[in-house]
Amino acid sequence: MLRRLSTTELLACCASRRWALHMDANAPYPDVEKLLATSDAELAALAWRDITEALTAHPRIGSRMTGSSREAEWSRHEQSAAVGADAELAAANAEYERKFDRVFLISAEGLSAAEVLAELRRRLDNNEVVERAEVRRELAKIVRRRLLRCME
Repeated sequence: MLRRLSTTELLACCASRRWALHMDANAPYPDVEKLLATSDAELAALAWRDITEALTAHPRIGSRMTGSSREAEWSRHEQSAAVGADAELAAANAEYERKFDRVFLISAEGLSAAEVLAELRRRLDNNEVVERAEVRRELAKIVRRRLLRCME
């Protein structure tokens, strides 16, 4: 049986209160696989308003989240490779935000600034339905990594 994550830890993994509530209600988890599978299922079932709540905790890609919280530290680590190409990222971010009215979300850990920029530009061609699905997938990747960090 895995140790039970606190609400604070869950919200650091995903800022959707509904997701955190559902994850807590399903605890304890027998193993990491069940924890991750439950997270994936809960994220897939969230209403879009709950996804947008989760997005509010993510800084603009290329921006550095300030503060000393666990979430801020994780965000800085996740985006560390995406530093560079600042002017191009800023312009592409602005275009994305004009089109979709939200921050561009990508699981940037391990990606170069050029890779992030290419993905941002590719996703600018998406329509709202396709982009929402991509946002949900990227959020799930980020949440999975954060859950695993909590369990270390």
